[in-house]
Amino acid sequence: FQVLADTHGNVVHLFERECSIQRRHQKIIEETPSPALDEKLRQKMGETACRVMTAVNYTNAGTVEFLLDENRNFYFLEVNARIQVEHPVTEMVTGVDLVKQQICVAVGEKLPFSQNDLRQTGHAIECRIYAEDPENNFFPSIGKLLFLKEPAGPGIRVDSGVYGGVDVSHFYDPILSKLIVHAENRTLAIAKMQTALSDYVVLGVKTGIPFMKAVLAHPAFVSGDVDTGFIAKHLPQWKNAVDDDTVLLAATVAALADQPKKQDVMNGFGASRTGFSVAIRWAIGRCSANE
Repeated sequence: FQVLADTHGNVVHLFERECSIQRRHQKIIEETPSPALDEKLRQKMGETACRVMTAVNYTNAGTVEFLLDENRNFYFLEVNARIQVEHPVTEMVTGVDLVKQQICVAVGEKLPFSQNDLRQTGHAIECRIYAEDPENNFFPSIGKLLFLKEPAGPGIRVDSGVYGGVDVSHFYDPILSKLIVHAENRTLAIAKMQTALSDYVVLGVKTGIPFMKAVLAHPAFVSGDVDTGFIAKHLPQWKNAVDDDTVLLAATVAALADQPKKQDVMNGFGASRTGFSVAIRWAIGRCSANE
């Protein structure tokens, strides 16, 4: 549960974030509202989160995490005394700029809203885009980003720290960006995320994009039947249904269709401007890409 607390004794929660889809105990897909909660349980957990923060005189943004068992009993797990990676989904459904509120609280201002003012509108999903190989136990993938084309459109947000030409090294966390979508309901949000992932083109390193699409398409995820064992249970030995050469060819065509970037892509592949076929031939042998 996302919490905000000021220095004047005001504490509010901005509802939950469902973070059960994890690999190596790290979240990769987050959403809100959680399909596991009804309004009564949501209210009870939110009130508990606020009481936890009040008890320790906490100020600023923070998150209270709970575990929920199959009988809908919840248990305190931890407090994260910071803004979290997945905070954009909360911003999308509440309309509250959490980073702005952090700054306002830090300079001594009161929260501009009460608990009764806060509402969830629509549904938001976030996918963390990592440079990693899901077919090889999510092993980090390093190299130069030869081409990068991010999705865009209404209800689509990309928080990114990379650009075409940047070197992805093994010295840092492999996250490249966060892709967030917002729609009227969960079904539409899933569909929008699938489209956004399909429009995301990365050449030069492997990413988890195809794996994310497989998770979102799985019947258990679509029905909201998720838990922390989801990947081990449903996708333990996942393999991309599309072979690398086909994916690479499609991604390269998409990259070259972006005319301002055309020469940069060809130069990255080590090909000249004399022929499209040369760029394709070199690409298949020298780099990886995703849908």
